[in-house]
Amino acid sequence: MKLSEQKQLDILNAAEQLFYVHGAEHTSMDNIAKAANVSKRTVYNHFETKEVLFYAIIERMKCSLEGTEAVAYNPSQSIKLQLMRIAEKEVQLLTSDKFLIGAKIAFVQMLQQPDLAKQLSGSKVGCHVYLEDFLSAACQDKQLVIDDFTLAVQQFVYQLKSHIFYPKLYGFDIPSAQQERYLIEQTVDLFLARYQAR
Repeated sequence: MKLSEQKQLDILNAAEQLFYVHGAEHTSMDNIAKAANVSKRTVYNHFETKEVLFYAIIERMKCSLEGTEAVAYNPSQSIKLQLMRIAEKEVQLLTSDKFLIGAKIAFVQMLQQPDLAKQLSGSKVGCHVYLEDFLSAACQDKQLVIDDFTLAVQQFVYQLKSHIFYPKLYGFDIPSAQQERYLIEQTVDLFLARYQAR
C-alpha cells in the first residue's frame, strides 16, 4: 500500500471513530488530523470538506455490508425453519459492531440532513437483498399468501429492528441472547400468523 493510500485509510479510520463517539457535527478537521497523526493539509488533500469525508465513510460502510449471502427458498424444508434462519442472520448483521457504528454515525447526521435519509433508504443490505424473491418462491409453493411483498419484507425486518436493533443502538433494555432467540421466534410466528397459507 502506498504511503498516500495508508494516510487516507488512517484519516477514514480516525474520522469514523470520532464521528461515532462525538458525532460529525462536533468533530473538526483539526481533531481528525490529530487522531490520524497527519497534517490538516493532508486531510484536505484527500477530502476537500468534512461532508465529503462523511460520505466516504458511509460509502465504505455500505460496501463492507454488501455481499450478503442470499437464502434461497427450499420446498423440502419447513417454512418456519427457513424464516428462523433468515431472521437469525439478520439479527447477526443488525447487532454487529460494524453495523451499529455505521447506524449511529448516519442516524445522528440524518437529523440534520433529511436528504441523507432518502439516499440511505435506497440501499439494500442484509435480507432486504433477497427476501422478496424468497417470499415469492414460497408463495408459488403455496406455503405463503402475500399480496404486497415490499410491505411484508418491511414488517419482517422492522419487527426485528424494533425489539433487538434499536435497544442495542440506543443502549436501553438490551435483550440477552436467550431473549433475542425468543424475540426472533415471536417475529417469525407473528409473520406466519399473517401470511401462512391455510
